[in-house]
Amino acid sequence: MKFSLISPTFDRPEEVREFIASAAAQSYDRSDFEVLLADGTPKDGLRSTVETTSNASGLPVVFLHEDYLPVSDARNLAAHHAQGDYLIFLDSDCLLPADYLQQVATGLEVHGWDAFGGPDAAPADFSPLQKAISFSMTSFWTTGGIRGGTRRTATYYPRGFNMGMKRAVFDAVGGYDGNFKTGEDIDLSIRIQQAGYRVGLIPGAVVWHKRRSTLKQFFKQVRRFGSARWALAQRHNGQLKATHLFPVFLTLGTIGSMLLETLGTFPWVGLFLFYFMMPSLLAGMQYRSPRIGFLAVASTVVMMFGYGIGFLEAMLGGGLHKKRG
Repeated sequence: MKFSLISPTFDRPEEVREFIASAAAQSYDRSDFEVLLADGTPKDGLRSTVETTSNASGLPVVFLHEDYLPVSDARNLAAHHAQGDYLIFLDSDCLLPADYLQQVATGLEVHGWDAFGGPDAAPADFSPLQKAISFSMTSFWTTGGIRGGTRRTATYYPRGFNMGMKRAVFDAVGGYDGNFKTGEDIDLSIRIQQAGYRVGLIPGAVVWHKRRSTLKQFFKQVRRFGSARWALAQRHNGQLKATHLFPVFLTLGTIGSMLLETLGTFPWVGLFLFYFMMPSLLAGMQYRSPRIGFLAVASTVVMMFGYGIGFLEAMLGGGLHKKRG
């Protein structure tokens, strides 16, 4: 078997149904890939949904369960049971286009990567808010392309929503580190790079990422991302760059400039406001929707402030970036 598709799950039955259905719709030979779900839903509450969906789609699913199973432990558990030569880790809120595995296979044939990743995006049928959040998370204006939206990044680190590697590479570096509550995927990517393996982006291996459905949920997510970045910087030398500090600068700069503006002593507050207003134009043009452009302003503000706050909390000794002492 060539590919093992692995996803951690925790409740969200509709999300899991859609994930399995998208895997079942792959144009790739079914005999050459498998799906494994490692679940932490209390009282095994997701099993019936998985079994029903698996039977309806005709796609066998390996289902592993342990109450409140943490994300890193879930991925490691599934990897232990996987049969594929390549392990592909995905988030359960992702949908796979029908040619996803074929795109991966083609990319590996061309480049022979030891580990790889692909971009995430929002298809036409996603909600306006989901598209706005997708813009904030993937556009060069907001993230500089560090999630695989561009090939211009100096070093590419695949992320857990869409990352794969040879089984031998996963075993050699020891899999996911359970000490990371968030950022465990980037930590794994860094360790793979440091071990000297060839890592690259497969641009055509896109997943449709549903992300969070409300701005409140999105804020909680990016706050954890900010906290994780500080933890990564502490563990890996050279992992704190200007792009990672940009949201912190924006958060402090915007708040500080607005406070000083009330005193009439900081005339450049407009520069910060200009940055946050640009998504209305860029996202509006990308999706041909003024509404999505307006929502992209809100999602970009939430993303930058949430990340910045999470980073500062962790730097000052708080945050939620580690789950074990």
